Amino acid sequence: MKLSFPNPSRSFDETKSRVCFWGYDSTIEVSFFMERDALKRLCPDVSNVEEGILQAFDSKRQNIYDVADKVYRKSDKGAFSFILVANDF
Repeated sequence: MKLSFPNPSRSFDETKSRVCFWGYDSTIEVSFFMERDALKRLCPDVSNVEEGILQAFDSKRQNIYDVADKVYRKSDKGAFSFILVANDF
């Protein structure tokens, strides 16, 4: 079963320079953190302000979800938190 992403919420963690979002494996919540460099791989012209970063995330949301699902499927099933890095894309 693929992860689902019914909650479109996402936020920007400025201290760690990454976007946070969540997926679900049945009823289990899985946290994802996408590093800014990974987002720059998808959107090279992304701005460095929160609004621009979140807009870039939204514009590539389906691609990001597909990669998040792939990273999750390859992982140890005991992990429920993942960091997406540029090499994942």
